[in-house]
Amino acid sequence: MESEPLLAGSINYGSQPNNNDPIFKGSTTTKRLSYSVSAESCCVEGDDEDLYLQQAIVFIEDAIQYRSINHRVDPSSLRLYRWYYSRIWQWGLGLTIALVLMLAFVERPSSLSYTSDPRFRTPPWEPPCGLTEGIEIVCLIIFTIDFATKSYLIGWEEFRKCLWLIFYIVVISASIIDWTLSLSMECDESLRVRRLIRPFFLLQNSSLMKKTLKCIKRTLPEIASVFLLLALHLCLFTMIGMLLFAKGEDPDRNGEWQTYFRDLPTSLSSLLVLLTTANNPDVMIPAYSINRGYSIFFILFSGFGTYFLMNLLTAIIYNQFRGYLLMSIQASILRRRLGIRAAFEVLSCEGRGKDGSHLEKHLERVRVDAVLQMMARVQMKSYCRHAIIKKVQQFTDGYIQWDDFRRLFDELDKDPVKEHPPKPEYGSPILQRLQTVFSHPYITVVGNAVALGNVMCICTVLMLDSEKSVGIRDDYYMEVINLFFTLYYLLEMSLKMFAFGCRGYLSYRNNIFDGLLTICLLIVQIIIFATYGFPHPKWNPASYGLLSLWEMVRLVNMLIVFRFLRIIPDIKLMALVASTLVDLVKNLRAFAGILVVVFYVFAVFGIWLFQGAISAPGKMSEVSNSSMENVTINFTMECGSYEQLGYWPNNFDDFASSLVLLYNVMVVNNWQVFMDAYSRYTTEWSKVYFVSWWLTSSVMWVNLFVALILENFIYKWDRSVTCPVEDIEWTGYESTVQLMFREHIQEPTEEELLSQLHQHPHLNLTG
Repeated sequence: MESEPLLAGSINYGSQPNNNDPIFKGSTTTKRLSYSVSAESCCVEGDDEDLYLQQAIVFIEDAIQYRSINHRVDPSSLRLYRWYYSRIWQWGLGLTIALVLMLAFVERPSSLSYTSDPRFRTPPWEPPCGLTEGIEIVCLIIFTIDFATKSYLIGWEEFRKCLWLIFYIVVISASIIDWTLSLSMECDESLRVRRLIRPFFLLQNSSLMKKTLKCIKRTLPEIASVFLLLALHLCLFTMIGMLLFAKGEDPDRNGEWQTYFRDLPTSLSSLLVLLTTANNPDVMIPAYSINRGYSIFFILFSGFGTYFLMNLLTAIIYNQFRGYLLMSIQASILRRRLGIRAAFEVLSCEGRGKDGSHLEKHLERVRVDAVLQMMARVQMKSYCRHAIIKKVQQFTDGYIQWDDFRRLFDELDKDPVKEHPPKPEYGSPILQRLQTVFSHPYITVVGNAVALGNVMCICTVLMLDSEKSVGIRDDYYMEVINLFFTLYYLLEMSLKMFAFGCRGYLSYRNNIFDGLLTICLLIVQIIIFATYGFPHPKWNPASYGLLSLWEMVRLVNMLIVFRFLRIIPDIKLMALVASTLVDLVKNLRAFAGILVVVFYVFAVFGIWLFQGAISAPGKMSEVSNSSMENVTINFTMECGSYEQLGYWPNNFDDFASSLVLLYNVMVVNNWQVFMDAYSRYTTEWSKVYFVSWWLTSSVMWVNLFVALILENFIYKWDRSVTCPVEDIEWTGYESTVQLMFREHIQEPTEEELLSQLHQHPHLNLTG
């Protein structure tokens, strides 16, 4: 039911219709689809003359959004369906999901403090009992309405087969029960179970995330085999290491045993961290200092584990996801074609009811005026609507065949042609010549060169003044440089407006960006002159607040460096890489959503397990320059430990700090410090939590993301081999990802489409 703009994955179009459904009461015919049906066969329950048109409108909107068409099609349900997928409700539902997830930052333990460092943190503001609970119950009511609406629209038969909807009502019920218990205990409960299951609302609202989870589930058996090899590799070298670095009689030669191989858990964790290279070469230094031969042990372990098994894991994940993008796009195309075919079928039914041809053999065609009425009411992008209507009006015989009807909606995959307003016409030959010069692309090249000079001047002055405080810097030269470049940018903007006209100038996004920067620079310069006067030697404007005005000018000037993004489309490889990144941002949101869910769940578990586990040695009431030194007086710290490195802000004392700590562990740099600290302050079993997070985030997620980047980039690279750079950047219509893979996509056959329509649970087209 959900909108699936991309990566829709495999789909299930439902089952045979339920004859006991109220919508089929009174219909005694047998369903069968064919290319030739009689008028009396096109019978959908309801007497509304506009019903066929309403159905066609909804089916086309389903096709636009790649949605399933398996929903109720009676008049009242269609109105409810369009309201449910309206922008207001979908945005409201998205905001509700975001709001209920954000409650974790405010609820106890609250993240509303200036710092997460327990040495300097003041007691955070705690909301009164009932405040967050009131917001949460409103969100739960909205989710209940969403569940009820969605369940009604797909019908009971489809609902029984949809596990996500069944889990939806279970999660809502569990949340309400836990909410009631919180109020009964005056919001003083130690655990809020509903906080752990809140990410489900985000998952169930996105079909893309569901398909992604299904694909990850499909990959787990192969990943498990590699994990087993890693476990065997780790255990084998752990036993060898404990034999090599056993405790000897000479205490001076027991450094390796003392630090890294004292017992089995310590040995396992030491080599596991070495697998991520986070403690390399520290872990081998005590033994390597005694005998260089010991380095062979660590080199063999890292070489086989890090560079063979871990990369093999990446290859397996890539192999499993190879073609996943294409397969998902194939499913999306099938949904779109099915929606378009369903719209054609119901419009052809309407046409037979009006033109009196119900006794004749039905032809595969629809009336032009019916299509025009439909297009006037479909919610879609205006430029697509105008393009389709323009094509429809070209059918002068009054009817549109199926193949032509299907091709009409190829416009959905195209972006509008960017047409710039005509240049102003000047009568003077001199002005015409100047217009030609200032509208030439070389003016942009010169502007980029000047912007580069601007940045280099600023960097040079910063390097010269890096050792000087703000009070003793000579700001005269900086202000003169800023004034010169500001005047040039103002001149460039004026000349381009002269050459292109105001409307033509604003029709280019680069010009809008440059113009805004120029106006900001000009305003700041005027304020500087009005406040401090014109620059002169030994001119040093005072600094008010965080930044002085000339520093503001410098920061605005630095934004000019973004003008160099213009060169990306002119270099084929850079254009390819940049377009790959843009596609990842636009089309792989589902994977980012799953990462948010995983972060959320592990953060909640971290708070439950480790909140307040690490307490600072002292707490300062006020932060001063000497606080860091004074706070650790008389506190023994081991070099490289959590305490010595000052990692106090990284803790599980609230939700926000938990997210930051999990991110630091995901990066794996010094992640063993956190694991060691919490194992010392709690139990050795805490290592299971950190290892689980490392496997989930750094191993699973990062490798998955690498595989998807490879998939996207390889497809684009193959396509770009015969595509010149101007075709990539300067096409009249920019292709979507579906069209990018059009040579690999197999169009569904008529038999497949009609078979899917035959299985529609609520639509009766034949008799």
